[in-house]
Amino acid sequence: MAVTALTVDYRDYLKLLSKVEAAPQRNIWLSYDAEADVLYINFQQPSVAADSELTGDDIIIRYGDSDEIVGYTILHASQR
Repeated sequence: MAVTALTVDYRDYLKLLSKVEAAPQRNIWLSYDAEADVLYINFQQPSVAADSELTGDDIIIRYGDSDEIVGYTILHASQR
């Protein structure tokens, strides 16, 4: 398999390891919507929220049935 110039350096992803280790279930799913400029961070799949809270810096914290954090929605993600 040929390596192209578009290949992302895997070392950039290794920087996420400490965050994955600290995640509630040691799993993190990321999804980025470029058109809306929103980053979705989920700690479980499916990520169903029973409640949510909008912070002053445009981050939505999503809570599950037991008040555990099931994910974050980060608005204006590319500007951070």
